Amino acid sequence: MTDPTRADPTPRPADPAPTPSTTTTTTPTSSAPAPASTTWSPPAATAAGARPTGITILAVLAAIGGVLGLFGGFIVLFGGTILFGALGGLLGLAALAYAGLLVAFAYGAWTLKPWAWPLGVAVAIFGIVMSIVYIIGGSSIFSQALSIVVDGVILYYLNQPTIKSLFGRA
Repeated sequence: MTDPTRADPTPRPADPAPTPSTTTTTTPTSSAPAPASTTWSPPAATAAGARPTGITILAVLAAIGGVLGLFGGFIVLFGGTILFGALGGLLGLAALAYAGLLVAFAYGAWTLKPWAWPLGVAVAIFGIVMSIVYIIGGSSIFSQALSIVVDGVILYYLNQPTIKSLFGRA
């Protein structure tokens, strides 16, 4: 019996040609482990098993919010322009831009793109800032509390070390 950890100096016969049901790969016959890569590479697969449930939930909710925001943005753009002129049009364009960012984040989070992490953080911070602006503008604190809490939880979640590492952040 031979020791499998020792390199065999005798040449081996060539492997037979692969059949359609099997494939062969050639690997070096060395007992030393392969060197670890020192550079970050994106996850190989973005299947549901490779993506955490929290990221999946964020992506789905961002997609829903983005699509609904696009509809609302177009309504505000056209209706606001008719009712309030240029100011209504600017508000509609801002709503469309925000909805577009939500859709982009949804795609990036779903596919674990590195650029999605800072976009998600920026969108959550923007949501908190807008809630504060609404409160300053006269809206009830209680009406904006849920939005602030949800965006705060999203910021906390995105800043967890395991989640940041999925997006290539250290």
